Amino acid sequence: PLSSGTLYLVSTPIGNLEDITYRAVRILKTVDLIAAEDTRHTTKLCNHYGISTRRVSLHEHNESKRIPSLLQKLARGAAIAVVSDAGTPLVSDPGGKLTAEVLAAGYTVEAIPGPSAVLAALTSSGFCTEKGFSFVGFPPHRSKDRKEFFLDFIEESRPVVMFESPHRIIGCMTDLAAVFESRRVAICRELTKIHESLVIRPINEALNLVSETRLKGEITLVIEGQSDRTVQKARPDWTNLLEEFGQLTLSGLPRRGAIRALATRYRCSSREIYRRIEADKSELFAD
Repeated sequence: PLSSGTLYLVSTPIGNLEDITYRAVRILKTVDLIAAEDTRHTTKLCNHYGISTRRVSLHEHNESKRIPSLLQKLARGAAIAVVSDAGTPLVSDPGGKLTAEVLAAGYTVEAIPGPSAVLAALTSSGFCTEKGFSFVGFPPHRSKDRKEFFLDFIEESRPVVMFESPHRIIGCMTDLAAVFESRRVAICRELTKIHESLVIRPINEALNLVSETRLKGEITLVIEGQSDRTVQKARPDWTNLLEEFGQLTLSGLPRRGAIRALATRYRCSSREIYRRIEADKSELFAD
């Protein structure tokens, strides 16, 4: 039996409708209300499993307005389920504000685990996860902001998982190549669907592939964590330092970001990179 005054966070399929638990279906059938990111999308799932529970929308544009009425329903003993369009709710999806308010009001929140594009992509990549992983959601839209965003993870030893849309994937991969160079990336597309695909390549090679192929559908990227192997492979010759610095700044990275990227590539401090760049400049002008 369901608990009254409880908010259930129910994971739903990320593509294949068979990827849902018996428990999730039972809860969706028996709660008093389903708060869905897109009621039209959730209706397809409900029709497939014979779920007739009343549905209301809960998305980024109306979540704050919905909270008072949903709290009132919980106060009257209702059981409410929250679902996103695909996968686990609150993971780069709405519902976080509501959940925080529900907990603050003293009501119970239960997570009903299930499909996750993050974990499906991570495990498919084969990258080392002994130290865990990082999930960063969607990167910024603007190229300059994206590069700054990626720099925060350049020294990350764990795989980094992110989402990206098809119409921004080329720009995203271009900026990844500028920052991470030859680090490997897994490009996971349309996970669990008929046209599912997985490509694992060094980022600079993957960029060429993405540029030549118009990708469609949902895309999840997994960036390989930094390791002795990846660092050694990407380490350039000291004699090219000034040229490398120039290429990074021309690609849009700020001076400080370019120095940070080179420090990781050379496996030394940013101060050492700065010192060598200034020394190389002095020699260049002296000649």
